[in-house]
Amino acid sequence: MQSPWKILTVAPLFLLLSLQSSASPAYNDLSRPSYSNGHTCVEKLFLKTTCYLVIDKFGSDIIKLLSADMNADVVCHTLEFCKQNTGQPLCHLYPLRKETWKFTLEKARRIVKKSPILRYSRSGSDICSLPILAKICQKIKSAIEQSVPFKDVDSDKYSVFPTLRGYHWRGRDCNDSDESVYPGRRPDNWDVHQDSNCNGIWGIDPKDGIPYEKKFCEGSQPRGIILLGDSAGAHFHISPEWITASQMSLNSFINLPTALTDELDWPQLSGVTGFLDSTVGIEEKSIYLRLWKRNHCNHRDYQNISRNGASSRNLKKFIESLSRNKMLDYPAIVIYAMIGNDVCNGKSDPVPAMTTPEKLYSNVMQTLKHLNSHLPDGSHVILYGLPDGTFLWDNLHNRYHPLGQLNKDVTYAHLYSFLNCLQVSPCHGWMSSNKTLRTLTSERAEQLSNTLKKIAASEKFTNFDLFYMDFAFHEIIQEWQKRGGQPWQLIEPVDGFHPNEVALLLFADRFWEKVQLQWPQILGKENPFNPQIKQVFGDQGGH
Repeated sequence: MQSPWKILTVAPLFLLLSLQSSASPAYNDLSRPSYSNGHTCVEKLFLKTTCYLVIDKFGSDIIKLLSADMNADVVCHTLEFCKQNTGQPLCHLYPLRKETWKFTLEKARRIVKKSPILRYSRSGSDICSLPILAKICQKIKSAIEQSVPFKDVDSDKYSVFPTLRGYHWRGRDCNDSDESVYPGRRPDNWDVHQDSNCNGIWGIDPKDGIPYEKKFCEGSQPRGIILLGDSAGAHFHISPEWITASQMSLNSFINLPTALTDELDWPQLSGVTGFLDSTVGIEEKSIYLRLWKRNHCNHRDYQNISRNGASSRNLKKFIESLSRNKMLDYPAIVIYAMIGNDVCNGKSDPVPAMTTPEKLYSNVMQTLKHLNSHLPDGSHVILYGLPDGTFLWDNLHNRYHPLGQLNKDVTYAHLYSFLNCLQVSPCHGWMSSNKTLRTLTSERAEQLSNTLKKIAASEKFTNFDLFYMDFAFHEIIQEWQKRGGQPWQLIEPVDGFHPNEVALLLFADRFWEKVQLQWPQILGKENPFNPQIKQVFGDQGGH
């Protein structure tokens, strides 16, 4: 759950290391949908330019080193993607012959002795320091940091552009030249003349002169869904095809521009706000799609306010991107799901950097007060607890990572150790061979969950009621095992950390079941006019 810029810094390392396993057998990963429209121009330009520059600067030296039978670890250290500080252990992913390491590394350094790549890497520059990319990088970085759409003509925080915080993250705008038109608002004059809330329902029924919005939606208790989350909620995913040569084809990287401009996240397929059909062959739907199925008047009313690296500590930096007007908009269901980064970090000693229960209480209360000043009356907020992440090591450590499947030489234990050595691990506390550290991390997570539970039980707010729900991953594992699956199949295979699409959709299913049973008022009514809405408006303009 690193910040987006740190993740993109580490990404080339995964690609470099993948060269070592160029004949690795296919790793199970169903294809993701591709997107192609007029708005992909920025994505393609950025990716194409970056690709050419990377090949121009790094390609020649990488080829020289690999041609000299240097493995990926040697290449990584030679070109200083990996660095060994004085007194620190040597970071390596593949088996290391210590007796020949220094000789091999010195030989490799002679091969690229006059290489401009080393001057580039030692200068502290990154790809965005190049003049040709500086301007677009700044705009993209601003959109990511503020968690608002890159393209938003009327500045209402909604967009007609899919990525760069566009409608993959929040409902698509249906009029980007009018700031009073956006998903989730109460209809303007029952939308007689235009679709002011972008739910695809507007105009007047010629049979009786009654506005469709009034006829179909009045009294149906419309509501939106908003997620305040981290990279798990955003659905962070790196495709094994991108790092496993045997899986690569002309279509392998068709979705890479989309992934990069969505920060390697896939919110359009996430468990809370996903609006596309599952790519993994299960019937479960996201919470948003269930709300839409329950009441078609909820169409497009979703916001995924999640960020890679988000926690209770830094949510205040981007919570302003949440769009809700307590006077003009419908109520919302808000899920607070900072499930990892208050205990997860990549430091060599991760415990001191963990959030304390006292600090969590302060951070969450600040968030709730902000929500109370923005959410319409009748909203609901659910606080999600933190998981017990010891299941990661228990279920993955002795399994082979995609990079090690061919030669049976890289397990997840090796990957975790490598990332911890480089201090870029998303969660040193749980992705560690140190059982004591894993236990301490889980104990702190339980303390933070208990803090959230106490807040939900004791604090009251005027515009929303407050609930708590455990992040019960063991229940998801049990359900998956009933279907014949194994626990390790619920984790992203490349990073060995995040819940994958299957897990997220199973969580959505479990969330829905619990809410229906315990707090059915959160979900609102089932709209009896759903068939008529479909008959008159079809897919309501799609997503």
